[in-house]
Amino acid sequence: MLRFAHIELLWGLVFVPLLILLFLLVRRWKRKALAALGDKEVVLRMMPEVSFSRPVIKFAFFITAYALLIIGLADPQIGMQTEDTKTKGADLMILLDVSNSMLSKDFAPDRLDNAKLALDQLISNLQDNRIGIIVFAGKAYVQLPSTTDYSAAKLFLNTINTNIVPVQGTAIGAAIDMGMKSFDFNDGTSKAMILLTDGENHEDDAVKAAMNAHEKNVVIHVIGFGSPEGANVPIYDNGKLTGFHLDSAGHKVISKLNEPMCKEIAAAGHGIYLRATSTNSGLGIVMNQINKMKQKVYDSKQSKDFEDRFQFFLAIAFLLLVAEFFISNRKSLTLRRLKLFEVKRP
Repeated sequence: MLRFAHIELLWGLVFVPLLILLFLLVRRWKRKALAALGDKEVVLRMMPEVSFSRPVIKFAFFITAYALLIIGLADPQIGMQTEDTKTKGADLMILLDVSNSMLSKDFAPDRLDNAKLALDQLISNLQDNRIGIIVFAGKAYVQLPSTTDYSAAKLFLNTINTNIVPVQGTAIGAAIDMGMKSFDFNDGTSKAMILLTDGENHEDDAVKAAMNAHEKNVVIHVIGFGSPEGANVPIYDNGKLTGFHLDSAGHKVISKLNEPMCKEIAAAGHGIYLRATSTNSGLGIVMNQINKMKQKVYDSKQSKDFEDRFQFFLAIAFLLLVAEFFISNRKSLTLRRLKLFEVKRP
C-alpha cells in the first residue's frame, strides 16, 4: 500500500508538463532563429562548439530531478509496520493524611507540605505504574482514580489541603478500605499502597484493615511524618495563623509521630516503615521495594505505521542535479579532436 504523508505537495508536479512545454517552445524558437541565418550546414560549421543534444540531456536530468524532489518531499510511505506495545507495571494507591495534625511544623514548613513535595518527586520518577490518590482525615475520599496521567496526578496533588475533607479526625483504616475498593483486582497486576501519615489514628482499626488488604496480596508501606517530640497544631483562617488547637483543659495540643502505630500497620500489610526526615522522605526506598514486585502487563496496544521511502527519491534527485551541473551546453573540442573512430587509408 502506497500513501503520501504530505500529499498536498504533489501539486508541484503540475509544473512538470508546463516546464516541458516551455522548453520545447524555446527550442523551436532557437531552430527558427538559426534557420533564418542561412544554410543549416554553413551555420553549423560557423558554430563548432554548439551542441544541440546536450541541452536536451541537461533538461531531462533537471526535470526528472525536480519531479523526484517533489515526490520525496511529499514523503511516500509504503507498506505497514505493526508494533505491539505492552505496558507493564504495578498499581499504586497513595493514602495521604490531611488531618489538622499534618499542619504541625516540626517539619518546616509543615508535615503536609513535606509529604506533598515527596509525592511530587515520586510522580516525576514514575514510568509505567498506575497511581491513584486517596485523602483522609475523619473520612476517606478518592481524590484521583488510578491513572497513568502523571500530569493530572500532579495537578490534583497541588489542590490538596486540610480543608478538602470536611470531617476532621484520622481514619487510616477507612483510607485502606477505600484503597481496596479503588483497585481493579481482575487485571492481575501487583498492587501496593503508600501511606503517608503521622500515625495518630483515632477512628478505627487500621491494623485490621491492613491485614485484610494483605490477604488480597496488597502490600502497604508506611512513611511517618513528624517527630517523637511533636509540635503544636496550628489553626488557620484564610491562610493566616489565628491560634493553636487546645485540649479540654485549655492546653495547647501537642501532635507527635505515633511510630508504634505506623510500624504495626506496615507489619500487618507486609510492607516497610520509614520515618521521613527534613532531607529524605524515604519514598525512594519504598519505590525500590515496589519495583521488585512482579510486573504484569495491564495494557496492550497495536499500532500500525507506514515506512518512509522519501530517502530514495531525494538521493536520486541529488545525483541527477549534480550530473546536470557538470554537463556543459557546449561540445568539448578536446574530445572532438581525438577522432577515435576515424579510419585512415594508406
